[in-house]
Amino acid sequence: LLIFAGLCPSCLTETKRLAHEDNFATLPRLTMVWPTVEDYHPDSYALAVLSSLLTDGKEAPLNEVLIDEEKLAAGVGTASFGSELAGEFHLQVTAFDGTDLDDVAAAIDAGLKRFEDNPITDEDLQRVKIQQEVAFYNGLGNVLGKGVQLARYSIFANDPGFIDEDLARLRAVTADDVRRVYESYIKDKPYVATSFVPEGERELALDGSTEAEVVIEPIVQGAEDELDLSQTAEYEKTPSSFDRTIEPPYGASPVIAAPDVWEASLENGMSVFGIEDSELPLVQFSLVVEGGTLLDTPETAGTANMLAEILLKGTAEKTPAELDKALALLGSDVSVGVGSENFVIRGRTLARNFAPTLALIEEAIVTPRWDEAEFDLAKARTLDAINGMRGEPLDIADLAYDLVSYGEGSMRALSVLGSETSLEGVSLDDLKAWKAENLSPKVASLRVVGDVAKVDVMTALDGLSGEWIGDAVELPESGEFSAPESSVVYFYDVPGSAQSIFRFGSPSIKRTDPDFGRAQAVNYRLGGGGFASRLTQELREGKGYTYGIRSSFSGTDQIGMFSIGSGVRSNVTFEAADLVKDILSDYAATFSEEDLDFTKSYFEKSQARRLESLGAKLSALSDIADYDLPYDFAARQIEDIKAMTVEDVQALAGQLIRADAMNYVIVGDAETQLPRLEDLGFGEPVLINEQVDALTE
Repeated sequence: LLIFAGLCPSCLTETKRLAHEDNFATLPRLTMVWPTVEDYHPDSYALAVLSSLLTDGKEAPLNEVLIDEEKLAAGVGTASFGSELAGEFHLQVTAFDGTDLDDVAAAIDAGLKRFEDNPITDEDLQRVKIQQEVAFYNGLGNVLGKGVQLARYSIFANDPGFIDEDLARLRAVTADDVRRVYESYIKDKPYVATSFVPEGERELALDGSTEAEVVIEPIVQGAEDELDLSQTAEYEKTPSSFDRTIEPPYGASPVIAAPDVWEASLENGMSVFGIEDSELPLVQFSLVVEGGTLLDTPETAGTANMLAEILLKGTAEKTPAELDKALALLGSDVSVGVGSENFVIRGRTLARNFAPTLALIEEAIVTPRWDEAEFDLAKARTLDAINGMRGEPLDIADLAYDLVSYGEGSMRALSVLGSETSLEGVSLDDLKAWKAENLSPKVASLRVVGDVAKVDVMTALDGLSGEWIGDAVELPESGEFSAPESSVVYFYDVPGSAQSIFRFGSPSIKRTDPDFGRAQAVNYRLGGGGFASRLTQELREGKGYTYGIRSSFSGTDQIGMFSIGSGVRSNVTFEAADLVKDILSDYAATFSEEDLDFTKSYFEKSQARRLESLGAKLSALSDIADYDLPYDFAARQIEDIKAMTVEDVQALAGQLIRADAMNYVIVGDAETQLPRLEDLGFGEPVLINEQVDALTE
């Protein structure tokens, strides 16, 4: 689609339809792209509003036709992208299994016709513009965001101080502007359409499509031997007013101050944590209820997620469309998610609209609508997502890694979505029962960060405190998980894959372990420090095996995990895995004083932005609420790291990072790569397609 770069919109004189049978695809996908205008062009603002009007909200015309009426897809997305010289307007639909994309295109035409035939109301414009204004402010929430925006204004608008004009142009968009750009760039205008369909299902592509020229890289063993990565390029450097080879001196190390946290509790048992921050007129919050999918069973897996899918789909007094519109008119972005250990309602809104946003969430919790049509749509959407996971190597790798880490029968080894079999048995009554039994304020806490005072938060919670009641919930024991006694290689076969996905690691220390903070320092030079890490330096910079690789320690008060993740070219699967093993094996013994100085410098100096954004503050507040940490836990962690010696790091690394006692999960092409992996020295690799596939069947 880069054919538009540098060209005027009229240069695309006819519609082009391209199709490709993708041997990894499990669902058909249609993408339509129209050429438009460059960033900060006067029309770019109306195009952004048009994008939202077409697909944002239950009553958006494309949503109504494709999702609710024709039931062709779980979702439809539009986006307006601007670059320096030109822009693109994207419309994309991933359809349900077996859906003919000609039917999708017809539904898109019907949705666009509905947009043409109905007026754009003042309420529509207010809803979209306030949401975009919230996103605008959110992008300025840290120094990096401010710097990026200043640079974009300077380069693309020729004015680093363009911020006021930028916001003013958004606010000034009218319904006539939106109609005009629709007719100028979209209606009856040529576009590029691509149909990507599963292999063997070419008939699902748009009629009249020609074959796309997609080059599949062959898997050639030893091809890297022809490359000399040690060569350096000769080029003329851009003149500069100062010597860029000399690193400027650092100032004094920043001192991180503990956030000013306040706490409270409600009569219904819910606890409240807050940090007031008035830099931007925004509020971010999360309402966390302990439990999550651990409260499901293997037979009912997916119930908690289904409740999350429909909880905000209307209330007893509001249809799904009315609730959706009410939140949108406030500029509030609210979502519901579920994990193994919790059920979470997350939100972001303008500070002035925090109280009415919370009132709508209260209404959804206390008097949900239990809409049958929304339940059916949610189930179809979830089954579609499960089907999509089967064709996504990253999802497969995550499922496989959880399976070998936690074992068959563990809820932690299952997808939060459940499986086709378990979802078949889930009814709306099951969701009602799950909510009544498990969604209790006695195991809930609200975390609030932003331009809102404690007194205003507590006032906004008056209704929730009185209306949301529940009994204590008995949370399941998580069980203990440990690293394997010896390493095992597990392989999931994706025939013909040009890339292999790595998930290496094992259960490790929990978030509440006293050594958890020091483990972050241990990992920095291994794989947590980006280009400062050995894994990146050796696998990416030294060998060119991968674009990126990272290792991390993560955990909660119930579990902990050390993990390494990467994607490598298929023909170096063994070489990359063997190099990772060698790096892990040598890491503790070769960690040096220079490594320690580098690590301490990073952790000291990075604290300047540790609690900068609302999101960072909310994350810290969540750690305090979840793990009963002191308010100054971040500063204490830095002091612990500063006190570490090389011997301390070596001892902890030797204990926590063992190449000979972890799971090596690889997703790739078994025919060409599996036989070679026995040379890693961990025995014959174990094929796990059958066990992993069973998790979603």
